[in-house]
Amino acid sequence: MDNSAVFPIIDKEFVGKLIPQKFPFVMVDKVLAFAENEITSGFTILAENIFVENMVFQESGLIEHMAQSVALYTGYQFYLKQEPAPTGYIGSIKSIEIKQLPKLGQEIETTVNVLQEFMGVTLVDISSKVNNVEIARGQMKTVLAH
Repeated sequence: MDNSAVFPIIDKEFVGKLIPQKFPFVMVDKVLAFAENEITSGFTILAENIFVENMVFQESGLIEHMAQSVALYTGYQFYLKQEPAPTGYIGSIKSIEIKQLPKLGQEIETTVNVLQEFMGVTLVDISSKVNNVEIARGQMKTVLAH
């Protein structure tokens, strides 16, 4: 693949290489769109997911999915530059509003808008939807490890 990649990218193995997390802690499985300062990730809720309880994807899983969507943005940027993706951490969560929890079998589509990037710190707005209905939104800072 190169800069002219065709979206969506649904190869789970390839997507998994773009983030530092490994199974069973991977909460993104698709790159639906990528542009300067923006990525849209996808994630289908499966029964074996560690954050599924009573057929519902829990808050902690949804927040982790949002954070991994940010990591996916960084990882894909580094992939395009043919460099290994760095490890990052959630530096802070300014706000998270969860309106609804997704259920087993549903696909979450999350759009990350990069507001600011400076010296390894990325400030983003994040919106997660299921069937085009926003289920969660938030703002967080991620920090790259050095």
